[in-house]
This record gives sequence, structure tokens and C-alpha cells, in this order.
Amino acid sequence: MVFAVTNGALRAIERPVYQAPTALRISDDLTEDYAAIYRAQSSVRTVVDFLARNVGQLALHTFRRINDTDRERLRDHPVAKILAAPNPYTTQYRLIHNLVSDLGIYDRALWMKAREGNRDVLVRIPPRLWSIKEDENWLRPGAFVVRGNRGEVTLPASSFVYFRGYNPEDERYGLSSIESLRRVLAEEYAAGQMREQVLRNGARMSGYITRPAGTDWNDAARRRFREGWRAQYAGWSAEEGGGTPILEDGMTFEAASQSAVDLQYVESRKLTREEVAAAYFIPPPMVGILDNASFSNISEQHKMLYQDTLGPRLMELKQEIELQVVSDFPDSEGVYVEFNLAEKLRGSFEEQAGQLQTSVGAPFLTRNEARARANLPRIEGGDDLVVPLNVLVGGQASPTDSAPDGTLANLRLPTKSLGGPAVLSKARVAPSYVEKATRVLADFFARQERSVRSAMGAKSDSEWWDGERWDEELTAALYAVQTLVTAEAGRKQLVSLGVDPDEYDVDRTLNYLAVVAGSTASSINAVTHQQLQDALAGDDPKDGVAAVFEKAKTSRAAQAGLTVATSMCGFASIEAATQVSAGRTASKTWVVTSANPRPSHAQMAGETVPLDATFSNGAKWPADTSALDVDEVAGCTCDVEINFE
Repeated sequence: MVFAVTNGALRAIERPVYQAPTALRISDDLTEDYAAIYRAQSSVRTVVDFLARNVGQLALHTFRRINDTDRERLRDHPVAKILAAPNPYTTQYRLIHNLVSDLGIYDRALWMKAREGNRDVLVRIPPRLWSIKEDENWLRPGAFVVRGNRGEVTLPASSFVYFRGYNPEDERYGLSSIESLRRVLAEEYAAGQMREQVLRNGARMSGYITRPAGTDWNDAARRRFREGWRAQYAGWSAEEGGGTPILEDGMTFEAASQSAVDLQYVESRKLTREEVAAAYFIPPPMVGILDNASFSNISEQHKMLYQDTLGPRLMELKQEIELQVVSDFPDSEGVYVEFNLAEKLRGSFEEQAGQLQTSVGAPFLTRNEARARANLPRIEGGDDLVVPLNVLVGGQASPTDSAPDGTLANLRLPTKSLGGPAVLSKARVAPSYVEKATRVLADFFARQERSVRSAMGAKSDSEWWDGERWDEELTAALYAVQTLVTAEAGRKQLVSLGVDPDEYDVDRTLNYLAVVAGSTASSINAVTHQQLQDALAGDDPKDGVAAVFEKAKTSRAAQAGLTVATSMCGFASIEAATQVSAGRTASKTWVVTSANPRPSHAQMAGETVPLDATFSNGAKWPADTSALDVDEVAGCTCDVEINFE
């Protein structure tokens, strides 16, 4: 590669003339600087503060790259210390928050590197107090001028950390997004002025008076009427205004006032905020525009926020800090900084725990580690990792006791068998079972929504609701997932008894599963139908219907999926034991696992009955949908324990 022009030769050519803007012309008689716009325009402040707060809360960590696959977190390195405590009166959050605010308003920001006592510090310089010293070096700032009420000081660029965005006219300056919003903000200002003038009269009725033609009305009468009207109704003072108008000679009063609705006050304010949010690449629901928001799209837009909106900004800040701060310190080879973005993108504690547990194939927390999370003291012996007996290295795959994908043939059989006493606990509901059932229900509700909403224009209930069709479709879907879940759960029970899992006879359960699927489908569709009828009878049918299906696809699908999976696992545990009992005496015991069970279930804790009998509540197993009401089934986590004598 050949470099044809030296940097010095390039700097020596004529310097382009550029004046960085710091103010915006709002109207013919009003020009405001960026800071005043931030103070006065609520939309600008909302968006800028949103960006600053969300970036400021991300921890900025320091690492050293050891090799391509390993790195070391640095806590005592000078870079980590100065970023953790930039100066004695500024926290890391405030430093980053103010930095992002300056970039959002001015698209440029400045930190000064200084010494305070015996330590290095970083100090933010407000944009109004500094400027770039104009010299022949127009490719990059050579020095900065810092002004105050006692004069100014010029310092070399190496004494500062300079952040700026893109500017097509001058590499040294950024270009504020506020410049691109000139028209939007000008319209908002003009509309605000007009609305303020119209609404300033409060509840006073504006209008004009008409008078029939042909009646004599001389100047003296006209003047008398005008002066009397003003004195009585126009309100020259607070004490004089008001009263009931009295008109003369057939006059009529024509109202000509405008309400806030007529002025589209809310719509115009919302439009301005939406335009400003778009200029900063922020999804509208993130700044309070919820017209088209739903639970699912807000969750996705939250991920987009940290990937697409804040991701480029975080990369910009990271690289500038590495270039202008890290390189100033000794022992900086391989040292870099990184915003802890993973903290915002990881799921809930339950989701994280499930992922880790599945990944390692065993419990990953000791009792004392768990107690520390709950702010409880340590206990003796709590540092040993407890591994349940059903987690076998090389056997069952995870603490959730879920079978490997594909087949159970590779499972190592336990040593116990039906030859002696054995206890069989109901298979825990594996997350994969719940996920399958939930997905089937969510997909069904989505199909149902598209069909029902397209037919909502029909007048009669029967024209937009085809109950027979929906019952048939959902029955088929539930029958398929129930067959799969019971087959896997039943075979797992046989494995735990030391019996060949292939001996589980699925065919003998199909008729029962078909009946249960039909009953469950009918019940679910009946609830949906009633909710839709209630929504149509409400004040806002369109939004009501949308809310019904949004809830159905999320919380209802999840709850029903858990119930279906729990019920089928309970059925499979009893069915598997029944199929291999071969006439031996066996019993089953109701086991309560929840710390806060239903009172009716708490009373049944420890209740034992023969294997082929029902419990005192009429159920053959916990979450038995064929015998229990929905209120007794939904969310039930009880177990059943089977004893072969």
C-alpha cells in the first residue's frame, strides 16, 4: 500500500471555515440555544434523559485480554479506579449520565484530565464553557479554550478526553440531532403559542353576535351596546367580568370557541415526541407512546433498545475511552473497558437459574450461597453441593429430570426394581413439557384471533364465533401434545423402576386422552367466548378484543400450558405404575410441595389411598382435570408418591 500524501502536507492546505452551531432558530422572533431547548421542550428532555439514564446505569468494567478465549477483570488497575470514582464529587453514574446528555444535546462532550491532590481525576467541562482553539490543524483539535468568569485558559488536546459525533462539514465537531428537528420544534412552538392563546380564556365562551338587518341602529345605540357588553361580559377586571348576556333587537350569539379536542392538543404533543424519539432511534413505547404497544412487542423493543439504539453509542464511548484514557496509563497492554450490557439483557432469576441448571446438568448453588441471596446467615454444612438422587452422572440429563432428546434407550437404569420395596415419585413437570403445551396454546390463540377479528363485523354472535370449529381444532392440538407428554413421562417412570421403558403402552391411554383433550378444549374456548362478549359490550370494543387475545396468547397460554403438563405427568405416573404392578399391592400418597398451598390441598398432605382408588377430593392424582374444578387445578404443583408393598 502506498500513502501518497503526508499528514503534515494535508494539514498545511487551506483551512475550511466552519462555525459550530450552538443555537436554533425556532421562529422569526425567537432563537434559542440547545440548553434552552432542552429546558423548554419536554419531548427533547424526555428522550435525552431516557438515553442518559439507561446508559448511566450500566456498569463500566475494566478487563485485560489474556488470549482469544480468556480475560481478567481488573479492579485495582488505575483505569478501573479512575472510572469507578472519577473525582471526589462525581460518581461513575453521574459522569456517564452527563456525558450522554451532552452528546444528546450538543453531539460533543469534554472531560478534562487533571490532578487533585495525589490522584488522577476526570472532570466534565460543560459545553458552554469551552471551545476548540482555531489553528491551522483543522483535521483534529490541537487545543481547547476553557472560559470562566475570571478569564480563559488554553490547554493542549492531550489534557482532555473529547467525544463528538459525525459532522459532514468539519471532523472536529459533532452535529446535534436537534438541528434535524428544527422544523418539528418550530411547529410545536408555534402550535403551543396558538393553543396557549386560545385556552388562556379558560371556560369563557368565545364567539360573535349577529343582528338582523333592517332595524334602525344609530351610532349612539351601537356605542351604548358595545360599552355595556364589554363592562358586563368582556371582563375589563376580575370583578367586572361574567354574568348572563342580554341581547337586543333580535340579536343572536354564535359560539366560535375551540376545545382542547378541536385543537388536537394531545395528538400534536404525541406526534412531536414520536418525531424526537425517531431522531434518536428510540422505540416509541420506551418514551411513553403506547398506542400500538403490547406485552410481546414491548419485550422485544426492550431488547432492541440495548442492541440497536444504545449498542452503537456504547461502542463509541468504549472506544473513545480506550483511545484517550486507557492509553495514558502504564501497564495498559491488552487493557480494555466494557459496559456490562449483559446485566440488562439477561432474563429473570427463574430463567437464569433454569438455563444454568440445564447447562451444568446438576444443582449449581450450595445452600449457603442460596441463603446469602436471601440475606440469611450461613449454616453449618451449607457449603456442600446437594445433588438429588434422581440426578445421575451419565444417566438422566438434568436436575429437572428430563429425558434426553430422541430416545430413552441410553439411560442407565437404577439398581432398584419391582423385585423388592420401591417408592415411585411422580415425574416432575419438565420445562420442555410446559413449553410444548404453552406453545401449542399460544399458536392456537393466534390463529383464533386472526379469524375472529376478521369476522367481527358480523352482527350476530354465531357469525363471528364458530364454537364447533374451535373445539375441534384445540382438541386435536391438545390431544397431540398430551400424547407426547404422557408417553415421555410414563417411560421415565418405568426407567426409575428398573423396567424397560418400551413396555409403557401408549395405545391403552389414547381414548382417555381424547376425552380429556375435548373437555379441556371446550372449557378454554368457553372462557374466551365469554371474555369476547364482555369486551364487545364495553366502552371500547376494539381495544377490549385486542386485550382479550393478548392475555390469551401470554398469561392464559402459560397458565393453561402448566396445568395441562402437570395433569398429564400426574396421569402418566399413575398409569405407568398400574401397567407394571402385575397385581401387587400398591398405594399412592398426596404430597404437597408448595410453601403456600391451597387450604384444600394442605388438608390432603400425606393422604394415602390404594393405587386404583381416588383421593378424598375425587381426583386420582394432583391436577386431575377430569375430576377437579379449574380453581383446584390451575398452578397446582403437588406430587403423588407411589408405594409398592
